[in-house]
Amino acid sequence: MSNESSSSQVQKLEHHECWALLRTVSVGRLAVLVEGRPDIFPVNFTVDGGTLVFRTAQGTKLSAASGDAPVAVEADGVDPDTGLAWSVVIKGTAALVKATEEVLETSRLYLFPWQAGRKDAFVRITPDSVTGRRFKVTDPMTWWTQISGSAKASQE
Repeated sequence: MSNESSSSQVQKLEHHECWALLRTVSVGRLAVLVEGRPDIFPVNFTVDGGTLVFRTAQGTKLSAASGDAPVAVEADGVDPDTGLAWSVVIKGTAALVKATEEVLETSRLYLFPWQAGRKDAFVRITPDSVTGRRFKVTDPMTWWTQISGSAKASQE
């Protein structure tokens, strides 16, 4: 961002910047459709070439993210030194890694689930779009008002 940018401006990130930022974090949010309704789950992931990979167990995430299902993943971060925040969204399809050779290659990735338990299914997300933005984090005192912290009265 230029020095002349106001604190409210948002910088659109280039494709390569999005991927570079995704490589700096390991946790994001996976958005899927479950019975026709959106649902979202935290996942830890890794970048593998131009795709994202996560591990999971049998259950809602695996069911919703299998069979070339449409998904989105959002990850973000803040640089404490500059006060710049960023957000990257990947939209694409998710598919269970099934081929023996691909499973062996994928199992070599440094991908360790945070939650205990058997997570032996690998899911690969192939993006249709990768978008990102960067912006300056605003000091809360610039937008906070006394009414922001008070309880709202009901209309009854």
